[in-house]
Amino acid sequence: MKNVYFLSDAHLGSLAIDHGRMHERRLVRFLDSIKHKAAAIYLLGDMFDFWYEYKYVVPRGYTRFLGKLSELSDLGVEIHYFTGNHDIWAYNYLEHECGVILHTQPLTTEIYGKIFFLAHGDGLGDPDKKFKLLRAFFHNRFCQVMFSTIHPRWSIWFGMQWAKHSRQKHMKEEEPTYMGEDKEHLVLYTKEYIQYHPNVDYFIYGHRHIELDLQLTKKARMIILGDWITQFTYAVFDGEHMFLSEYIEGESRP
Repeated sequence: MKNVYFLSDAHLGSLAIDHGRMHERRLVRFLDSIKHKAAAIYLLGDMFDFWYEYKYVVPRGYTRFLGKLSELSDLGVEIHYFTGNHDIWAYNYLEHECGVILHTQPLTTEIYGKIFFLAHGDGLGDPDKKFKLLRAFFHNRFCQVMFSTIHPRWSIWFGMQWAKHSRQKHMKEEEPTYMGEDKEHLVLYTKEYIQYHPNVDYFIYGHRHIELDLQLTKKARMIILGDWITQFTYAVFDGEHMFLSEYIEGESRP
């Protein structure tokens, strides 16, 4: 039985991250190291710092990452890609060119007999009205169509600059640490969700850039995946056990 892997938040291409090519190569080396061990890989959002697809144009770069996804897909590894709040505007390029399975909404699915609830995590339980308004604007189909009328030379530049500002703000202020079960929005959301969906075994999220492994009930376990900017963390399910791990160059990992 092969493993199933979960990771998120690489923010590839970020103008706020030094040595972007090395950043991408590190992720690609990890994916290469698991290509014969993986039955499926779930990428839970914000793998790109900004991604916007036109019908005939996509952002430049990411060739190593996209090539590795294509290779893994060709080998028979299921690649599930969840859109986050930085790569909302993925439509069908990744599906058609790289063979990934695209998810734009949270997914409840069965893996090796266990029920998983999988999502990037943005918009789930977050009470921030400004973020909710911005998220609604980004998801609005009319706004997306209007944005696509702008020439890529300017729209993608604008998107990259916006994403850079957002990343620099988070880096300057530092990602908020775990706020506890009574304040962490994703924990509160999950606890409420469990009341109506007690059959779920694992809840796995990205978005928060913190590493969290929390047993919420005797059955339900919640994991936040950290990130692939500074932590290089991921989760692995082998059919019986779920565990968090860190990719360290030169070390063999499950």
